[in-house]
Amino acid sequence: MTIRARSCFLALLGSAILAFGLCHVHAYSGVTEGGILGLTLLLRHWFDVSPAVSGFVMNAACYLLGWRTLGTSFVVYSLIAGGGFSAFYAVFERMEPVFPMLAGQPLLAALVGALFVGIGIGISVRAGGAPGGDDALAMSLSSLLHQPIERIYLASDLIVLALSATYIPPVPLLCSLLTVVLSGQIIGFVQNMRFPSTKTQK
Repeated sequence: MTIRARSCFLALLGSAILAFGLCHVHAYSGVTEGGILGLTLLLRHWFDVSPAVSGFVMNAACYLLGWRTLGTSFVVYSLIAGGGFSAFYAVFERMEPVFPMLAGQPLLAALVGALFVGIGIGISVRAGGAPGGDDALAMSLSSLLHQPIERIYLASDLIVLALSATYIPPVPLLCSLLTVVLSGQIIGFVQNMRFPSTKTQK
């Protein structure tokens, strides 16, 4: 197992961008996500299952799959990315809102949020780490199924958002659909950019 300083830096950089976007765009706009976050909200709404419980179980399962599929260095980079995300979010949430105007503009928030989420996760994934369980699942399935990671994100997000249509109003749901489609494409673009590889080494 080889751990590269450059990959560690990229994992932290990506998690910082992601944390900023979720804290200063999504949190104020009401735009939600697909994946595990959306699924935890769905389970809470219909079955009164706490996201603390469902999120922990699903994230743990996804990281376990990532470890089995991608190797030990994946775990190291994911710990850096995930820990960095928590630390950066704690810092950013103490700041005054950077984009307060987005609170009443869900469509613009969906576009801006997609940029932060897509670039942030894309950089972390490029480094070999997953900031969240969704990313660990997407990286694992992409490797196992030999499919572009943006297709995996799109499929999982569409399934969750389709189920979420049972309780989320149409306009917020459409904005959420827009942001997950765009962010997934951006993740794939960043992952495949032509610069020296930082792929996970087993």
